[in-house]
Amino acid sequence: MDLNDLRIAVTLMSLVLFIALVVHTWSRRRAAEHDDAARLPFIEDEAATGQQGNTP
Repeated sequence: MDLNDLRIAVTLMSLVLFIALVVHTWSRRRAAEHDDAARLPFIEDEAATGQQGNTP
């Protein structure tokens, strides 16, 4: 096994890991988590607005 074989193996493992990560991230089971994360900026803005009203 030479260095090029090792490079090929690392590249293929990285590709497989990347594809697995994309499939895991975009699965339908995670849709609720994505919706919650999409609402975070608005929740933080509402909290900041409420805190600014209390500041002198």
